[in-house]
Amino acid sequence: MEHTLASEATLEGTSLHTGEKVTLTLKPAPEGYGFKFRRVDLPDKPFIDADVSKVQTVERATTLAEGSVKVHTVEHVLSALVGLGVDNALVEMDANEPPIGDGSSRPYVELIKKAGLLEQSVPRQIWEIREPIHIEVGNGSLITIVPDKEFRVSVTNVGKDGRFVQYFSSVVNQETYEKEIAPARTFTFYEDIKPLLDKGLIKGGSLENAVVVRGEEIMSKEPMRFNNEFARHKALDLIGDLMLSGKKFLGHVIAIAPGHGPNTGMAALIKKEYAAMRSMVPPLKLPEGEAVLKTEDILKILPHRYPFLLIDRVTGFSSEMKCTAIKNLTMNEEFFQGHFPGHPIMPGVLQLEAMAQTASILIMRLPDNHGKIGYFLSANNVKFRKPVVPGDTLFIDAEITKMRRNIGQAIATCSVNGVVVSSAELRFAVM
Repeated sequence: MEHTLASEATLEGTSLHTGEKVTLTLKPAPEGYGFKFRRVDLPDKPFIDADVSKVQTVERATTLAEGSVKVHTVEHVLSALVGLGVDNALVEMDANEPPIGDGSSRPYVELIKKAGLLEQSVPRQIWEIREPIHIEVGNGSLITIVPDKEFRVSVTNVGKDGRFVQYFSSVVNQETYEKEIAPARTFTFYEDIKPLLDKGLIKGGSLENAVVVRGEEIMSKEPMRFNNEFARHKALDLIGDLMLSGKKFLGHVIAIAPGHGPNTGMAALIKKEYAAMRSMVPPLKLPEGEAVLKTEDILKILPHRYPFLLIDRVTGFSSEMKCTAIKNLTMNEEFFQGHFPGHPIMPGVLQLEAMAQTASILIMRLPDNHGKIGYFLSANNVKFRKPVVPGDTLFIDAEITKMRRNIGQAIATCSVNGVVVSSAELRFAVM
């Protein structure tokens, strides 16, 4: 079930960039609300959705903007909310940036625990990622999400000039987040922040709220909390930034040299992939008359029978040599039981067979070919692009490109939700 905060809780502190005092209040929110920020210091107290579409800048921190209204450094508070299992909350601030605290998300974890959690009446929707999602940027950063039955992060931090290469990997749940991730502090290299310090652009920064690296020396008021604290903090930021996709998911996030740019880029890609997954197949407008073949009509043309008939209906003919068929896939298909247990995928060879059967419809419906069988001679340029799974509707398009005596050639594709999942060039003989 979804969870919100059981009560309000307030945290006071100093903002990193301006050095000004700021008060942040976490408030409960209704089901389906997600996360929103509110600038209560402005006259109309405007809201900003915690959504990747609102990301304005990603230099050193993630900034959200709605028109001229901005909220800086949102990743730590979002990370804590996600890590502790909160789904809906309002974050009110009387400044443009949350308190920096000690540079970790632990102060927000403590604040959430103070407020308590409240179970709501709507089931929590969690997307189980079924195929890899990948993003790579020119500076050597890459993020890949692969299928996993849990939410897991694996981060490799690569510092400037190869300094402080560290690795961290963990399943992310409330217990591991609080103990293994939340305490990790932000870090920076002295040569990067010295120009900003000289210009007074990080007035709230100190060795109490960040770990500063100068050469090979660690500068901070407190010793390193973990031997791989930098990689853990990268995981902390990554969790917060990915939440801007608006979707909790199960998957293994593998990140090398992540940063706010790649993180929010992946958040945008997650949002796009989820929208594509949820989009419904456009309503089918079936042509009337002889051009529509139902299952019983197909059985009169093709020799195939259960369990090897892989076409449910022919929805139309663009010409005498081009048609579209559909196959509705359910978990009841026999091949899903063994391919693969716990991760059902339609075998590529059966997609190829569906293409061949659709092409055969074009030839076998001709009067001279009734009662004959089409035999495969070859399949060329066969490509499988995306997995086909239970619940998908497979659209098969086939076109006969050449027919000489009893030898024919065809091109065919299989699509799901308008995206081509496989394609092939076929050659066959009618016997």
